[in-house]
Amino acid sequence: MQIEEGAVVSGKVTGLTDFGAFVEIEGGKTGMIHISEVAPNYVKDIKEHLAVGQEIKAKVIAVSPEGKISLSIKKLDEQPKEKKEEQKFQRPMRPRTERRSSPPVWNGQKSNAPAAGEKQSFEDMMARFKQVSDEKMTDLKRSDSKRGSVGYSRKGKN
Repeated sequence: MQIEEGAVVSGKVTGLTDFGAFVEIEGGKTGMIHISEVAPNYVKDIKEHLAVGQEIKAKVIAVSPEGKISLSIKKLDEQPKEKKEEQKFQRPMRPRTERRSSPPVWNGQKSNAPAAGEKQSFEDMMARFKQVSDEKMTDLKRSDSKRGSVGYSRKGKN
């Protein structure tokens, strides 16, 4: 029998270790459940959750090229919850026919910006942008000079 990733298998616990449990699954193959894959909460002692000889169901989470099979009991319970959570955070898609009327264009500060319907030439917009940029740089230099008098200076000292 071929074991594939994502398949749900039944098996019997054959051994317990500090790091997990070994399970004999259908077809006489052995898989391992890491301690972190036993329960959704923290598992300090695996013996509190599993016992040798116990029949379990687990999900195959990986099959290595060497044939090692990784199993998870935790993923059996999580599967429906994960899908619900993914759906919660997905933004609804707009139909392709619904488009924005025009891309947003920066017109400078709102106080001196032209009226919504009024169009500006490229030169006017560039002049306004340069003016606002210069004002911001002046404010930045002014605040930098106030901070520079005590402690660290951006310009460095020679």
